[in-house]
Amino acid sequence: MIKRLIIALAVMLTALLIAGCITPSPSGENSVSVIYTKGTGPMPTLLATDQIDGYIAWQPFVEVAPLAGIGKVLVYSGDLPPAGRWKNHPCCVFTARQDAIDNTPELTNALTAAFVLSTQYISEHPNESAEIVADWLAGKGNFTYGNITVSSVDVLQRAFPTVKFVNEPTDEWKNDTLEFVYAQRELGVLTGALVNTTDAESLRLLFDTRPYESAQVMIQSGQITTPLTQSKPISVGYLLSDHDAALFVAVKNWKYFQDNYGIALKPRDLTASRPDIADLIVNGVTVAEVRLVPADAGPQLMQLASTDTIQYALVGNPPTIAAIDKGTPVKIIMALNNEGSGIVIAEDAPANDWDSFVTWAETRSAGGQPVKIAAPGKGSIQDVLLRYALEESGLSIKEG
Repeated sequence: MIKRLIIALAVMLTALLIAGCITPSPSGENSVSVIYTKGTGPMPTLLATDQIDGYIAWQPFVEVAPLAGIGKVLVYSGDLPPAGRWKNHPCCVFTARQDAIDNTPELTNALTAAFVLSTQYISEHPNESAEIVADWLAGKGNFTYGNITVSSVDVLQRAFPTVKFVNEPTDEWKNDTLEFVYAQRELGVLTGALVNTTDAESLRLLFDTRPYESAQVMIQSGQITTPLTQSKPISVGYLLSDHDAALFVAVKNWKYFQDNYGIALKPRDLTASRPDIADLIVNGVTVAEVRLVPADAGPQLMQLASTDTIQYALVGNPPTIAAIDKGTPVKIIMALNNEGSGIVIAEDAPANDWDSFVTWAETRSAGGQPVKIAAPGKGSIQDVLLRYALEESGLSIKEG
């Protein structure tokens, strides 16, 4: 009786496999292990202590490893496979909740103008801006990770040329953003509002560039409109990355912008390397208390936006896309930067480009010890880029 049951079950399972109802576990497939470190902070220490084989991060943490002598840059994000797809790819964006755009348009326009002016300053004064970012991230001191110490100024000076600071939400840039929509669909990340949309529908759901357009009009006219004074604080979320330099430069160099443009994000504590509260001052009028809220990765910022804990964010494109897909009422106003991420591997790793990395990963996987790569957070732009590149190269992902 038992024997007949076993035979019957075997027949049923075989039939289900043939029908495609059950997918057999792939045998002999090559894989890479991906772990999530809740930000980039732990990555250099994990690499230096051989707990990981490499990591993908935003700048300036890509440059920490070679300067500290613990790793080498394998590839920058614009050169990840498939060839040419991610060249000049959008990265971080300035976003706002839709109700902030609709209910406080002049305030949103003023904030947007502040970041546009700051981005212009970064382009004109890259070395000074790199030092400002080093001050924000490390008080112009050293980045220290266990026994690893490296000058924050040296790291930022090396990182800045790999980040392309831009603002204008051109049609080409918007279409490049759609590449992330396509990639996230293929990876199974999008399951809601954006899963089956046309390009035109996706663009409508993702973007509201009216504040950028209004900001440009004000800047070109030489007059920033003074918003109504806000009765309660507003909150701006950001990441500890030079990608968010527009915020850091606007706050730390507030007097320059006040003197030259009549708008400033003046920190309450002028001595703090990393202020947590600033006043938005327009034409001499303090119009809002601005709380500056750091986060470990983009998905965390979008979670804060979903609960109205923050109203604005400097954040990566893919987390924003994923949040909009899930119904979070945010919109992309403008770009902050293109590219600016990279993969670092151990100094002695037998790989110097993507093709040799794939060969190394295949060899390690076949030997039962998959290459282990850290990413800052699931759903971050770095995670999406890494996953897409691995799958494009025939490597599956194992988390943990």
